[in-house]
Amino acid sequence: MTEHLGGAVIPTGFDVPVEPLRRAAHYTGEPGSIAEARAFAAQFVEQLKTEWCAGIGDRALDELLLVVSELVTNADRHSNGPYILDLEGTDSEVVVCVYDSSAALPRRFPRDPQRIGRHGLEIVHALARSVTVERVPVGKRVRAVVALNDQ
Repeated sequence: MTEHLGGAVIPTGFDVPVEPLRRAAHYTGEPGSIAEARAFAAQFVEQLKTEWCAGIGDRALDELLLVVSELVTNADRHSNGPYILDLEGTDSEVVVCVYDSSAALPRRFPRDPQRIGRHGLEIVHALARSVTVERVPVGKRVRAVVALNDQ
């Protein structure tokens, strides 16, 4: 928000929204759901750039989309029902939450370059600032906080 006084533009300090941007999407697990979730996250980032003036580099965007892909893929493969992707962001980070109907908590396997598959949670931990997993009344929630500034 700006005020105009005698032709001069004076910033008022209220240019950034107070509440984080938040969007959620529900997926049934039909073919194409994972790609739809990635597209939803990419659209969310574009809205974050517009509404929060977030400076998001290509690397940060790629990392965020990879975290979304891994978490949604896990929900798609390991739950017996629909899942929800919930995104909340500011100019510095995006919180990615995936809710699914399985109460079984995901396992993070020890690093093993010889293992084929089961690297998803390992990747998420490497890219996210923090990762938490908790049971909720209808299953579980996996939450990852992804920084938006490129390092």
